[in-house]
Amino acid sequence: MRLLIVEDETRLADGMKRGLEAEGFAVDIAANGVDGLWLAEQQPYAAILLDLMLPGYSGFEVCRRLREQDNWTPVLVLTAKDGVFDQVEALETGADDFLTKPYAFAILVARLHALIRRGTSPRPPVLRVGDLSLDPATRRVERGGASIDLTAREFAVLEFLFRRPGEVLGKRAILDGVWDFEFDGDPNIVEVYIRHLRNKIDRPFGRASIETLRGAGYRLHDDRP
Repeated sequence: MRLLIVEDETRLADGMKRGLEAEGFAVDIAANGVDGLWLAEQQPYAAILLDLMLPGYSGFEVCRRLREQDNWTPVLVLTAKDGVFDQVEALETGADDFLTKPYAFAILVARLHALIRRGTSPRPPVLRVGDLSLDPATRRVERGGASIDLTAREFAVLEFLFRRPGEVLGKRAILDGVWDFEFDGDPNIVEVYIRHLRNKIDRPFGRASIETLRGAGYRLHDDRP
């Protein structure tokens, strides 16, 4: 099985290559994000080992671009960046697993075997209600082909509505589905985010796809003329 290592630290990349070849893998190396993306587009790999801090394209950008092309080769991110937000961003841009440097080589091999056993994950379907679409993989929202920028929380609320089209959802259901179960703030925060969403996905397009049912909740429906 062939692997791709995208790593700009030459000694580290060469060391991984030797170790993985001893485990029976064939290994290619790219020293920057641009070359790494090109190789990943040209060659079917069993898995990609991807550093985050790269010249050219960052690891985040490489992973995002691959997923946008429907390339679902398993990606194991290897990085010295151990912050929670870096891990979250890597996973949300399409990475399958995360390993912080320094790591034991045996753990690296075990993680690779686990990813390869799982195989290439299918791309999550794009959700659609009328001409409004939401892509869970790339976290993009569009109305009639026009891109709409949402915050992470706005996206989460809209995705919750998208996954239950036509269903009336009360504030408590939305809070439980999007916020922490232990959330004890004002439940009217849901109204705030519904208003934000309407201002972004409906009003600029002359639509009213998020419907309010007084005393019951909210419903997402096809509001095309």
